[in-house]
Amino acid sequence: METGIGAINPVVIELGPLQLHWYAVMILSGALLGLWVATRESERRGLPKETFVDLMTIGIPISIIFARIYYVVFQWEYYVDHPGQIIAIWNGGLAMHGVLIGAVLSMIVFAKLRSISFWKLADILAPSLLLAQAIGRWGNFINQEAHGGPVTREFLVNLHLPDFIINQMYINGTYYHPTFLYESLWNFAGFILLILLRRTNLRRGELFLIYIMYYSFGRFFIEGMRTDSLMLTENLRMAQFISVILILASIIIIWCRRKKGYADIRYLDNSVG
Repeated sequence: METGIGAINPVVIELGPLQLHWYAVMILSGALLGLWVATRESERRGLPKETFVDLMTIGIPISIIFARIYYVVFQWEYYVDHPGQIIAIWNGGLAMHGVLIGAVLSMIVFAKLRSISFWKLADILAPSLLLAQAIGRWGNFINQEAHGGPVTREFLVNLHLPDFIINQMYINGTYYHPTFLYESLWNFAGFILLILLRRTNLRRGELFLIYIMYYSFGRFFIEGMRTDSLMLTENLRMAQFISVILILASIIIIWCRRKKGYADIRYLDNSVG
C-alpha cells in the first residue's frame, strides 16, 4: 500500500522473522486495561478477584477467533483464493460483532461453570468492553483501515486534529475521514456514561443491554461513513443491519425481563446467582 509521507510504521519491533504489530499492541492494551477496570469492580460486587482474569483468559482468544471467522465469512471471495491470509490478523480484519458473539458465548459457559449470574458478569464487564473498543480502534488507525470517504486536508485541519492523525489519514494520495477516531471517542464517552450509570443501581442485566444499544446506535451512523464495510447485500451494510437488530433485541429483552420478574435484582446487590 502506498502511504503518505510520515505514515506510522505498523510494525513496533522486528526480530528476524518475528514482528510485533501496533494492531496487536492496541488490542492487547485495551483488553488489559478493560480487565483492570472489571477486576476492581468485581471485588466491590462480591466476586473473587480472579473471576475476570479467568474469564478473559478464556474469552479473549475465543472472541478473537469469532471476530476473525465473522470477517472471513463475509470476505470469502477474497480468502478462498488467499487461504494463507486467513490467520493474518495482524493485518486487521477483526469484526466487532464477531467479538461480541465470542464474548457472550464465553460468558454464558463461564457463568454456568462457576454458578454465577451471566447478567451480573455482563453488567460488570460492559464498561470494560467499551473501553477496550475505544483503544482497539487505534490499531485500525495504525493500519490505515476502517476509515471513511475522501475529505480535504483542510477539513481535517478544521477538526483541530494533530498532524500525526492527519498524516496517517493520507492514503494513496487522498485524505480520508478518520472514522476510527469518531468511534473511539464515541466508545470512550460511553465508557464514562456506563461508569456513572452503574452508580444509579439499575436492574441487573440492564447496564449490559444499555451498552449494546449505545454501541449499536453509534456504530450504525459511523458505519455509514466507512468505505470498507462488510456488505450483507449490494446496498445493505452488515454492521448497520446487526446494529438495528441488537437495539430492538435489547429493548425487547429489557421489557420481557421486567414483565416476568427476572430483573428484580439490582446491580448493587452482591448476590452471586
